[in-house]
Amino acid sequence: MAACLRFTRRVWRSFLDNQGHDSACFPNLKIESAVPGSIHVSLKIEDRNLNRVRTVHGGLLASLTDTLGSLAIGVSTDIGTSFVKGAGTTGDVLFAKGFVVGLGRSLAYTRVEFMNSNGQLLAFGHHTKYIGKSHDNPKNVKFSEDGETVTEGEDIKED
Repeated sequence: MAACLRFTRRVWRSFLDNQGHDSACFPNLKIESAVPGSIHVSLKIEDRNLNRVRTVHGGLLASLTDTLGSLAIGVSTDIGTSFVKGAGTTGDVLFAKGFVVGLGRSLAYTRVEFMNSNGQLLAFGHHTKYIGKSHDNPKNVKFSEDGETVTEGEDIKED
């Protein structure tokens, strides 16, 4: 398994182990792939993810925008989600990709796109992340462009 994917899955496990919002709202989120600055996930929609008219709750998509942006990079300072069409119901699979669109010294900008199994765009989110203090964190790692290997920092081989 590629180093970046191993790292991202390990971070996701720490989110779940925290027993907070993420583990309550979408514990079955699957990280499909991760390379530097980009993540692809899937989520089988459950009853807990629906609103009163039995379609995906908009708050789920906003929460995923926040979480996927956080898995990609940094801490939130601004977030927004635009809804294009209904995002499904129980048993459907929601796919999402999050990626960094800009990176400065103290702020990073991410975008998350949500699609159905036919690849249709359902919603998209934007996210501004504060990253200023993260540059000097001793646990930082850097990956090769393809995400296969760690180029700086410690590569933990667990899956």
